[in-house]
Amino acid sequence: MLQTHGLDAMLFTDLTNIRYLTGFTGTDGALILFEAAALFLCDSRYTTQAIEQVGGDVAEYKKKLPEIVDHLKQDEFIRVGFESSVVSCSEFNQLKQAGRADIEWIPIEDLSSLRLIKDEAEIALIEQATLLSSQAFDDVLPMIRPGVSEAEIALALEIAIRKRGGEEKSFDFIVASGERGALPHGVASDKKIVSSDLVTIDFGGRYRGYYSDETVTCAVGEPDQKMRQVYDIVLEAHDRALAQIKPGVPLKLIDAAARDYINQSGYGDYFGHGLGHGVGLEVHESPRVSPLSKGLTEVGMVFTVEPGIYLPGQGGVRIEDMVMVTADGYRILTRLSKSFCRLN
Repeated sequence: MLQTHGLDAMLFTDLTNIRYLTGFTGTDGALILFEAAALFLCDSRYTTQAIEQVGGDVAEYKKKLPEIVDHLKQDEFIRVGFESSVVSCSEFNQLKQAGRADIEWIPIEDLSSLRLIKDEAEIALIEQATLLSSQAFDDVLPMIRPGVSEAEIALALEIAIRKRGGEEKSFDFIVASGERGALPHGVASDKKIVSSDLVTIDFGGRYRGYYSDETVTCAVGEPDQKMRQVYDIVLEAHDRALAQIKPGVPLKLIDAAARDYINQSGYGDYFGHGLGHGVGLEVHESPRVSPLSKGLTEVGMVFTVEPGIYLPGQGGVRIEDMVMVTADGYRILTRLSKSFCRLN
């Protein structure tokens, strides 16, 4: 990256990228990478932790940004990169004011692409996150019945994930039943489930820094015939997208496989979001899988496949799995069956 952008040094302040590059799990710090060396900086709360987790050169600061620049001023560094998506205007001005006049600050975008390809250790952690999440779902499955509120299900699922060993939930869980299923991000409400509802549950957990993300849609009792057909369309779209996954495939073609089928089935206006997104140290990271995607699949990429149809005033369906691109195709990392599920 230093060579690509012609940098003398690169300043990292995004904690997710810092964790990926160093192993540091604290809540404040900075990393400066040079061509032949690296320096980690933190305040006194994390010095001992940084020495244990990061190793190498660790420096302590009292005033973060000015003292970061002090280390850069000691050598003849001219071109210094920074993470433009996380450095605020105020922070950037402080860096400029504290630095030498000849330092050229180079904005570098979308550094989550550094984490695009997962290694075996990362995959193992992701799989553990998906395992504990699926076990937690099985724990709460018996309570998904008429009279129980969406919020009660979401809370029980969060507690179950923590009991199973998850560090925290991946996001505010979506539990959307009946007409609320038409809300793609319908965070759990006080609405109580009634018989014939389809219930969409989007959930996940974090394990040792790595996230899972999965969506199931279940029927409580006998659903409306139209919504049952919608389920089958979404499942077929999901399966058609999976069938396209192998190394070297344009990401937008994977999206198109699902989107074209939904369009042909008459519901194209009701699938508005991209097909998927990367998952790793962040629950939403590179790559994006959408009609606007420009990249190709590569072995080791992990992303979601989550088509959906959302009908205002009627309900909705989303089906989501996490997949890893393999040398000969793909492997599903999530655990729950996506076949139609009817709960009595």
